[in-house]
Amino acid sequence: MLLIDAHLDLSMNALEWNRDLRAPIQEINDREKHLSDKPDRGNATVSLDELRKGNIGIVVATQIARYVAPDSTLPGWNSPEQAWAQTQGQLAYYKALERTGDLRPIRNRSELHDHLTLWESDKHTIGYILSLEGADSIVSLEYVEIAYASGLRALGPAHYGPGRYAQGTNATGGIGVKGRDLLRKMMDLHIILDATHLCDDSFWEAMEYHQGPVWASHQNCRTLVDHNRQFSDEQLKEIISRGAVIGMPMDAWMMVPGWVRGESTPLNKNVTLNTLIDHLVHVCDLAGNTNHVGLGTDLDGGFGREQCPADIETIADLQKLPELLLQRGFSDEDIVKFCHQNWLDFLEKAWS
Repeated sequence: MLLIDAHLDLSMNALEWNRDLRAPIQEINDREKHLSDKPDRGNATVSLDELRKGNIGIVVATQIARYVAPDSTLPGWNSPEQAWAQTQGQLAYYKALERTGDLRPIRNRSELHDHLTLWESDKHTIGYILSLEGADSIVSLEYVEIAYASGLRALGPAHYGPGRYAQGTNATGGIGVKGRDLLRKMMDLHIILDATHLCDDSFWEAMEYHQGPVWASHQNCRTLVDHNRQFSDEQLKEIISRGAVIGMPMDAWMMVPGWVRGESTPLNKNVTLNTLIDHLVHVCDLAGNTNHVGLGTDLDGGFGREQCPADIETIADLQKLPELLLQRGFSDEDIVKFCHQNWLDFLEKAWS
């Protein structure tokens, strides 16, 4: 089954975790055995080979760099210009993988169709759609045009904490004039709005103003895990009404309530791929159909096997999902929608 993953921090892993994603996953983890600077060292699940093994033929690959004010306790850069430079380094990594034949950019319907045809016969070059997670690195609106020319096709205005254009997870407040100006520029360029990470205030202000395509690349349900990082039923219904697809992420603390970092484990909290399906079922119940769900795993997005479903050894294990969905009563057509068709239908419309 062809899979599409709508959220992978590939360049962050390469540049900040210093992982060679062209290497075998065992080699990546073996090289980290002596490291303790990050909690997920030696627990990586993502490499290019594992994507190929899992028939994950298209990914949404991110750039990410936060600006932080002097009084912030969050990690980040001390100026928007530095954050921009970081995203350009990440872009350079993707371009380098294009030159090695490992990645192929997808920026429009024609390139999407061409890639799907090529993938059928040669499952080596993975298609990627470029996304920016958090807009802090957009120094001014002219930088959106520069980013678009470089291939950017989706943008989430906020990440964690307060942002320059919107407020994110664990923050409060709206998007204001700068945020509305950013949305207007995105609409002019037909850049997809990624609603993930918007705090409630910013979410509702963005929905009031934005008239373009919107998705939630990696977003679970607040009804099942009561935290502001998740969307409420009202928020999910709002973006469903706009034709959004919601990607199901696999960070365990977003999947089950009561997760305690450093204490909880996927085994003692019974976090499995069926837990992800619980969130999927909830979205489908709200929508009344299976047209708005997909994968947005966020695997290796600052966590690894220590904090993802227990039945995931590598990202290739996503191929377990079709059988699990079948066991949960989903039809073959529903499974195809979840695995890739909903994302393809969304892009066909957004890029028409």
